[in-house]
Amino acid sequence: MSPTRLLLAAALVLTPGAVLAQTPAAAPSASMAAAPMAAMTKPVTVQGDLIDTLKLNGQFNTFIKGVADTNLTGLLKSNGNLTVFVPTDAAFAAMPPADLAKITSDKIAMQKFLMHHIVNAPIPTTKIKGVKGPIPSGAGDQILLDGSDQGGALKVDGATIIQADVKTASGLLQVVDHVLVAGQGAPEPAAAPAAPSAGANVSATAPAKQ
Repeated sequence: MSPTRLLLAAALVLTPGAVLAQTPAAAPSASMAAAPMAAMTKPVTVQGDLIDTLKLNGQFNTFIKGVADTNLTGLLKSNGNLTVFVPTDAAFAAMPPADLAKITSDKIAMQKFLMHHIVNAPIPTTKIKGVKGPIPSGAGDQILLDGSDQGGALKVDGATIIQADVKTASGLLQVVDHVLVAGQGAPEPAAAPAAPSAGANVSATAPAKQ
C-alpha cells in the first residue's frame, strides 16, 4: 500500500473527548515548557515545510535520510495536515545498534517504521494534555498518546515530547526524545473481574453490546 493510501486509511478528526480515553486533566506545570527545551541541542527554527525545517536545524539527519530513502519526502512536503513525532539524531543513536541496522537495511521495514511516527491530522499538545488513548498512525497501527502525567510530561509510545507544536507549512512537528515503537506504550490489559463469592446473586442477563 502506498504511503498516501496508508495515511488516508489512518485519517481522523480529533474533537475534545471523542478519540482519546479521558482521564482527569492535570494543571500544566510552570516548568513544563522549560524542561523539554533544555533537552534539545537548540530550539527548532521553522523555515518552509516539514522537510525544509528539519534540514535547517541539523538535529534530524537520520530521520531525513530515512524519509528520502523510502520515498516519503514528497508526502511530508505536500500534505498540509500532518503531525510528525520526529526523533532527534540522539534518539536514533540511543537505539540498540542491531535494531537500527535491521531497520535501515530494509527499505520496506524502514518506511513502515517512519510512517508509525506520522499522523494524518493536526495533533497539538492541547489535544494530548490530560488525556490518554490510542490514535491511528500512517503505518496503519496505533500510537499511544499519554498526557495524564501530573508532572506535565507528554508521552507518545513512551517517548517524551521535548519540543512541542512546531508549525510548518506542511504540518506540525512534535520533537520526541526516543524513536516510537508500535506497542511500546500500549496500556496494560485490564484485570479480570473477581469471581463472585458463594451465594452471591449473579444475574444471568448477558451484558449489552457496546
